[in-house]
Amino acid sequence: MKRRQLGRNGPEVSAIGIGAMSFAGFYGSTSLEEAFALLDAARELGVDHLDTSNVYGNGKSEKMIGAYLADRGAAARGAFKIATKAGINRDPDTGRRWYDNSFEHLQSELDGSLKRLGVDAVDLFYVHRRQADKPIEEVAEALGRLVKAGKTKSIGFSEIAPSSLRRANAVFPVAAVQNEYSLSTRFPELGLVQASEELGTALVAFSPVGRGLLTDTPPSAAKVEDVAFLQNNPRFMAPNLSANLKLTEGFRVLAAEMGLPAAGLAIAWLLAKSPSVIPIPGTRKAAHLKELVTGAERVLTEEEISRVEKALPVGWAHGDRYSDAQWIGPERYC
Repeated sequence: MKRRQLGRNGPEVSAIGIGAMSFAGFYGSTSLEEAFALLDAARELGVDHLDTSNVYGNGKSEKMIGAYLADRGAAARGAFKIATKAGINRDPDTGRRWYDNSFEHLQSELDGSLKRLGVDAVDLFYVHRRQADKPIEEVAEALGRLVKAGKTKSIGFSEIAPSSLRRANAVFPVAAVQNEYSLSTRFPELGLVQASEELGTALVAFSPVGRGLLTDTPPSAAKVEDVAFLQNNPRFMAPNLSANLKLTEGFRVLAAEMGLPAAGLAIAWLLAKSPSVIPIPGTRKAAHLKELVTGAERVLTEEEISRVEKALPVGWAHGDRYSDAQWIGPERYC
């Protein structure tokens, strides 16, 4: 497994990681046994970066990882670099979300995460969403205090603008920023990729296979009806879904011609875009993880990259990546 740096002074991690939102049933039901099998496969394949959050299933994802580490013992605990996140609050009755980046909140939530994971410290702790009315310099300083307290080894931010990254990094080194990035969502190329390379910050790319659109088994209209997030996501609503499924047919054909699963080709393309990029696809199946790993093992030629980008040129996708409600929280910068 190829390796990449998790921040300028951070550890090396596998070129792809696992987005553990899937452990919380976000894209369909899963079981502890299925999660254990996936993590066993990850160890066999050399995938050692796990990304989770306190809000994934209200702690379910972290509990599953913690149960695995407890069951498999010291070897498993030393096998993974674990990242988690905090900063999102949700009212259980109304579903209303708000953001809290105060030191007190972040410390309390991190303590809860450490308990669920069964570890003394995580390798990376992100602010999941930026609190707009709090200067990001204050937030970076608060995160730095958690590093000094020994509760996390490094800090990160999710879905912030390049300008915010530079401001935060001037206060405390930001090991990673997390953003959606794939052949279907390329806006990070308008500043975030460049800022990450400049600062030595890892760009951890979530949804690198376009929430399933860039796979050999993309979501059908029936599948979308079973996933609450996709039901309200413009790219998966009629008539956009039909258009996007048709547009990605050529990509699937191209992947087969190149001897790769479609998901593997999507990963290989993303890794070719910048040495700072670390994709974290989410999956519940060991077989799917093996498909994704093929992309981390393949180095595309310039001619192959050109063919991929001809099949799916910039701006091909129908519909925005988020609905209006889903856009509340991420920083727009272009």
